[in-house]
Amino acid sequence: MQHDSQIAAAKNNNSYNYDECFQYVKDEISAADVAIGNLEVTLGGKPYRGYPAFSAPDEYLQAIQRAGFDVLLTANNHCLDRGKKGLLRTLKQLDKCQLPHLGTYSDSLSKTKTYPLLLEKNGFRIVFLAYTYATNGISVTPPTLVNYIDKKKMHRDITKAKAMQPDVIIACMHWGDEYHLKQNREQEALADWLIAEGVTHVIGSHPHVVQPIEVRPSRYYADSHVVAYSLGNFISGMKKRTTRGGLMVKMTLKKHFTYTRLDTCSYSLVYVSHPNAKRKNYVLLPVRTAIHHLAPLEAKRLILFKKGISSVFREESLQ
Repeated sequence: MQHDSQIAAAKNNNSYNYDECFQYVKDEISAADVAIGNLEVTLGGKPYRGYPAFSAPDEYLQAIQRAGFDVLLTANNHCLDRGKKGLLRTLKQLDKCQLPHLGTYSDSLSKTKTYPLLLEKNGFRIVFLAYTYATNGISVTPPTLVNYIDKKKMHRDITKAKAMQPDVIIACMHWGDEYHLKQNREQEALADWLIAEGVTHVIGSHPHVVQPIEVRPSRYYADSHVVAYSLGNFISGMKKRTTRGGLMVKMTLKKHFTYTRLDTCSYSLVYVSHPNAKRKNYVLLPVRTAIHHLAPLEAKRLILFKKGISSVFREESLQ
């Protein structure tokens, strides 16, 4: 995300610099064969603004790409913050950077050509789907399109995805209740439905706090389904103690005879260090090493962040 405080912190004369934000997580992101993130801002041009109608500088996207992200999601409740023009400009900037993306489209032809999104990497065929529960009451303007959570349309998309003969299908869902550390029944029911329809893994966003991760056994193969209800925040200007960070979830896939299985699922917790007297910008820190970069007052905030989400993840796992 990009709140007003982040935009101000990144400003450098007449441009913006975000590279410092990702310096301590760049290696981990870049090490992934496919790194995917939720772009919960528009690139709608000036004036740049944070909440409630986000528009981030183009330099933010460039820094995200340099940090190692390979795919970005645009189906979220803020994708229409700058209306049709903002949606189209965001897509234009993503295409300019040659970053694959999914969730919003300039028209039906563009969606037909690129969705579901199929990526081929190291002999694996991975299909991505993306949907949002809403767009903050702003209606989509034809011919542009937003992928909303709609079971009839999702069923058609999953059918098309399966016809691509993928090794896995990953559904990225923008859903749930903000600031709740536990998923709601609607999320649970929809995750059940997605897996029954043929989706392999489900990754969630929107609540701005972390929610549980489930690794469910498959009923048909010696395999598992990952359901991560919410990864929380990655980088943002939010100040509530449970919103000051989130998860990077890593899934490793392995070929096993004629099918693909989940080999491992792990995660690392990240914390957002706010500007201070020695540093102007916001910086993402892996929690396992964050304490070495923090002044005493912010170290206390990190401890409060960990305590705040301890009902979701055991203390010994927050490394």
